[in-house]
Formats: sequence, structure tokens, C-alpha cells
Amino acid sequence: MDLAALIVGLLALGAAGTAWRMSRRAGRAEAEVARLRQELVAERHAAAHDPLTGLPNRRAFYQLGAALVADPARQPLIAVVLDLDDFKQINDRLGHAAGDEVLITVARRFAEYAGDNLVARLGGDEFAGLLTVPALDDAWLGCAARDLADTLAAPMIASGHPVTLTASVGLVPVRDHHDLAEALRHADAAMYRAKSGGYGVSTRTLRPSHAARHATHHATHPAGWFARHATASRQLADST
Repeated sequence: MDLAALIVGLLALGAAGTAWRMSRRAGRAEAEVARLRQELVAERHAAAHDPLTGLPNRRAFYQLGAALVADPARQPLIAVVLDLDDFKQINDRLGHAAGDEVLITVARRFAEYAGDNLVARLGGDEFAGLLTVPALDDAWLGCAARDLADTLAAPMIASGHPVTLTASVGLVPVRDHHDLAEALRHADAAMYRAKSGGYGVSTRTLRPSHAARHATHHATHPAGWFARHATASRQLADST
């Protein structure tokens, strides 16, 4: 082998080695970028979601909900605030692990009831939602509140113990002049009226005569309607 061929071979070998090292460095850089991107997505998700239930948290709810309420082209909306009755007794009797299981179950049931509408855990045992509706009709809304309360009150198992609890639900239409904070104040007031056995569109305010009229004149049932007519609100929350 002559000297020129040897030099060419060594140069080619060196170039191949350099290319291999550069390729490895590029691969490591790409992997690092992908890892950092995943960490950023995880951090954004954690910043916008409740770590226990996986629902959007208070911050995300107000951010997304304000945009929904302010949208001039939106469908009719109802604001929902719900609070579990005597939830402290679950923690006291069965422990906080059982209480966490109850909150997770309630969150899942609320989310399934609402379809893809925006629901969130505001904190503790308080949840909220913004749900699209076919019409702002008192009988329909009253039936929706009762359906939601019945859904949440179904028996469940927590830490191996059967648990049945009720929820007070405040449910009000979002009027054109409302902002999100005002709509939630009205829903919160309706929830406390329900908790004290008062009247209004909420868990315990639907008179049997209203329910009968609803069954006769409203073929669209709230729970099924929410499941079929979902918005993209939760998808927006998931991407926040």
C-alpha cells in the first residue's frame, strides 16, 4: 500500500469517526430537548390541574371559564357550584385516604356527567362547572340539578367501606351581562340555599310538579344531553 492511499484511508477513517461522534452528540441533544419539552408539558399540566383528581384547578377554571363566558358566539351556559354535605365526617370516621377516594370518585362522576364541558375542583370538597345547555328553561335546569345530585349521591366504596353522601348543587343560567365571577356568585348562593333547604334552581328546590312537567314536555334529558353535546373546554384545559 502506497503512502497516499494510507493517508486517504486514515483521513476517511478520521472523518467517519468525527461524523459518528457528531451523530451521537446530535442524538443526545435531541433526546435532551425532548426530555426538556416533556418536563415543560408536565409542569404546565401540573400548574393547571388539581393533583388529586386530575381536574382543572381554580386558576385554570377561571382562565378558561372567563373566555367561555365572554365569547359572544357561545351557546347558553349554566354555572354550577357543588359542595359535599358533611364531608368532614368521612375524614374523621374513615381517614383522609378514604376522603381522597371520595373526592376522586365525585370528580369522575361530575366529569362524566358534564361530558367535555369545563368542570374543576376549586379546593377542598368544592367543585364548579360551566355547562352548555339547549335552553335556559327553569324546569330543565331544575331537572339537571337533581340529576347531578343523584349521580353524586350513588353509593361508593372508600378504603373498603361503603359510603353514601349527598351534595348541595347550585345551578344558575349565565346571563349575557354576567362575567364569570358574578355567575359563580349566583351559583354559590343557590348552592347555599340548597344546603339550607331553600328554593331556587338547585339540588333541593325542584318541586315534583316541575319534574312531572319536565318529563311530559321536555324529551331531552339533561344527563344524556351533556354527554352528546360536549364542548372542547376540557381539551383546552388539558392543553394549558
